Amino acid sequence: MTTAPVTSSNRVARDFDRPLWKRLVLSRETAIIALLVVVALVAALTVRGFAQPITFTYLILDVAPILLIALPMTLIMVTGEIDLSVGSMVGLSSVVTGVLVQSGTPFELAALVALVVGVIGGAFNGFLVTVVGLPSLAVTIGTLALFRGLAVGLLGTTAVTSFPEMWTDLAKAKFAGTPIPAIIVPFLVLLVVFVVLLHFTPFGRGIYAIGLSKEAAHFSGVPVERTKFVLFILAGVVSAFAGIYYTLRFGSARGDNATGLELQVIAAVVLGGVSVFGGRGKIHGVIAAVLLIGILASALRLANVTSDVINIITGALLVVSVVAASFLAWVQKARRKPGGRVRAAASTA
Repeated sequence: MTTAPVTSSNRVARDFDRPLWKRLVLSRETAIIALLVVVALVAALTVRGFAQPITFTYLILDVAPILLIALPMTLIMVTGEIDLSVGSMVGLSSVVTGVLVQSGTPFELAALVALVVGVIGGAFNGFLVTVVGLPSLAVTIGTLALFRGLAVGLLGTTAVTSFPEMWTDLAKAKFAGTPIPAIIVPFLVLLVVFVVLLHFTPFGRGIYAIGLSKEAAHFSGVPVERTKFVLFILAGVVSAFAGIYYTLRFGSARGDNATGLELQVIAAVVLGGVSVFGGRGKIHGVIAAVLLIGILASALRLANVTSDVINIITGALLVVSVVAASFLAWVQKARRKPGGRVRAAASTA
């Protein structure tokens, strides 16, 4: 008798050894959604001014760039990779838009060029990771500095503030009679695209397969390197779009726009249930985590809590969530050892 080692395929099988309702209710994503509801209710009842419609409006406007970039970042991290350059790409696309508009280029054309820059930046990351074979962590740390250096180099310490009023008004516009910002429309379009892509297509199943085992995915016919390359391009172009929105929302193109944004995105993605090792995660959990962090920060600001304390609380929340997930994984692993509820697969020689 021989005992087969527990592989990623065994781990996937164990994910489905419970009834569907338990997998839906007793999940990290559901816990984040429940926590989001609790925090929102507590804030509405205890923080003065939080329940006002204007608070909701500014909450969505503030978290919109994070919501947008979290979509491709989720897919990238499910494969076991990471992109730390997204915040710098937001700044670079903002500067490109501003410099071109300042030189007399129509805003629409300037925005299109900024999107192309996002595609090029994402393709550059993807090339270094998939073709050259460098680790994505090292590559995107380098391009984080590269893209930010280009942004600061193009514009220096100055800022471009002259943009068409029609576009700046649109970036802050609300639907008639509602506190819902117009930016929610492109976000919902992208949300549908990424949800379908990840959860309802062979491409998405390939993304999960890569995260579970790159070698197994390759032998199963998944185009591993091409998939990753596409995901880095998506991250680049969505980050560029977020940079255009960021520019219009604040009416300013600066080289230091969105500094540190990549850390907020990654924190939300991890808090939302995406494994840092790849292979697991769902978009609805990430969206709930972005909103949770946004609501928490908004409520604390209204309660006159300083930004440093807000950062400490947000960081502590992330650490607790990661530790809790690791602890639960350890408990489940202990239960599945010989003598526990689930045994490793065995075969008879």
